Amino acid sequence: MNDLVSRGRNRIEWIRSRMPLLAQARRAFADSRPFEGRRIGMSLHLEPKTAVLLETLASGGAEIVATGNHGSTQDDVVAFLRDRGMTVFGSRDDTIDQHAENIAGVLDARPDILLDNGADLAAGVVAKGEQSTIIGGTEETTSGGVRLRGELTGSIPFPILVINDSILKAIGENRHAVGQSVVESFMRITNLMVPGRRFVVAGYGWCGRGVAQYLRALGGKVAVAEVDELKAFEAALDGYRVDTMANLAGWGEVFITATGHPDVLGPEIFPLLRQGAILANCGHFPWEIDVPALSSSASGITVLDDAIERFEFADGRHIILLAHGRMMNLAGREPKGNSLESMDLGFLLQSLSLERIATSAHELPAGAQPIPDDINREIARRMLAAMGAER
Repeated sequence: MNDLVSRGRNRIEWIRSRMPLLAQARRAFADSRPFEGRRIGMSLHLEPKTAVLLETLASGGAEIVATGNHGSTQDDVVAFLRDRGMTVFGSRDDTIDQHAENIAGVLDARPDILLDNGADLAAGVVAKGEQSTIIGGTEETTSGGVRLRGELTGSIPFPILVINDSILKAIGENRHAVGQSVVESFMRITNLMVPGRRFVVAGYGWCGRGVAQYLRALGGKVAVAEVDELKAFEAALDGYRVDTMANLAGWGEVFITATGHPDVLGPEIFPLLRQGAILANCGHFPWEIDVPALSSSASGITVLDDAIERFEFADGRHIILLAHGRMMNLAGREPKGNSLESMDLGFLLQSLSLERIATSAHELPAGAQPIPDDINREIARRMLAAMGAER
């Protein structure tokens, strides 16, 4: 355990030193103590950058009760946070059932504020159906926003600021950081070339835009499958081949889903894929690729390497799946995720949004809602100053 704590401490020390926006927030929170007497319940990827966020919230008086997301928890980070006195559930090897128990453990601690990712905590509150101590919260990602405005609409009795609605996150994190980290993760996990390879990106939202942009920048041949006419029109004008997934299935060599929706690649597509096609997902939930259907249709499955599986079929073809359909950005050996600068911006957005909940939740309507404009503009000013950009 001491080795894990030491490893976590050393990794976090480097990352903390390169996140100046959160350093500024820690100093301000230490003076203002906006979370004094509050317990923040968190479900978010537990990796070093998240640890710096939790330190920042703790500097403002918050008590932390946290768990990671399924499949992305880093054990040395958990060990470090526990050593710092935080209540943290979960490990890298947790099953999906154990993850559900971790979520329940966070809610059983009766937090005052939620820091959610994928709306797992919000859905748990609704499922419990009892009087809640929660005054409000934040939601980090596209997939969680979809759930809050879909299956959970009208069920949340407190305000939730959706971080993903911020144009800052869309540009800085979703487009540029996810785009960069997906390409890096593909190369790290597979050790394959990008130049000259045919990629199909499913979805042309902010994340899909970034993935397509960074693949093309490194010489990839990129096509986009998008069901929304306006986004498909934008992709076409940006110079990408645009077609249906069925028509692109035989052309593509690598397929990357970036939609936030389930069953983007399903049993109707698998028979159309070429020999050796590689499937990967960068969305939050492991549902964009129908892995159960892929498994049931295969005649054999072989684990080739960490985060690489081969599915063999009776017709002699095989298909490669990365990270078992989970988010590839935090999969494989030594996962890095999004860039430090983008997460410094994104987690400052989290910090100031949680501060707004802690101090002014009673002024906000219930349910999912965008980040207040004054927070976006304040963070943009700070980021420009940190970049040395002239205006």
